[in-house]
Amino acid sequence: MSTSRARSRFKRALALTTAVLLAPVALATPAEAAGGPNLASGRTAAANATDGAFPIANLTDGDQATYWQGSGAFPQWAQVDLGSSQNIDQVQLKLPASWSQRTQTLSVQGSPNGSTFATIVSSAAYTFAPGSGNTVTINFGATTARYVRINVTANTGVGRSALRAGRVRRRRGRAQPRRRQDDAGEQ
Repeated sequence: MSTSRARSRFKRALALTTAVLLAPVALATPAEAAGGPNLASGRTAAANATDGAFPIANLTDGDQATYWQGSGAFPQWAQVDLGSSQNIDQVQLKLPASWSQRTQTLSVQGSPNGSTFATIVSSAAYTFAPGSGNTVTINFGATTARYVRINVTANTGVGRSALRAGRVRRRRGRAQPRRRQDDAGEQ
């Protein structure tokens, strides 16, 4: 892909992310959100299991009214292809704001190729609460990945995974990523 075409795609993705993030506020602010650009917006997503009524494309579509829902037994995962290797240090996950409180046990994984994943953040329980907009923000040391996967192993709300919006960010002013060795057995 040419450099000008890549810049054009980046500018469109940044404009879309900005519009989605700032639409409720309706104020003129800089193009980059405080948490940095959403590198996952509009990107291709995949999952190991999907409820047909709630497809994986909903994870990165920027629409607050849609969500991805897994199906079948845990573990269930959803991943985003960032298009190229990116320096990242934050993942933000959301559920519809009207949903009741629930806890999902999940880990964050990264991969340079979509087949061999290393653990970025070990499995832990995260509470999605209406008082916080049903939003969970997971910060971690800077690392490089093209594919970012959320691996869910439990959900107290229902017997399957559900995520409304997946955002992967590089916070502004961050240092170079730490070097990470792939865990060949981690998938």
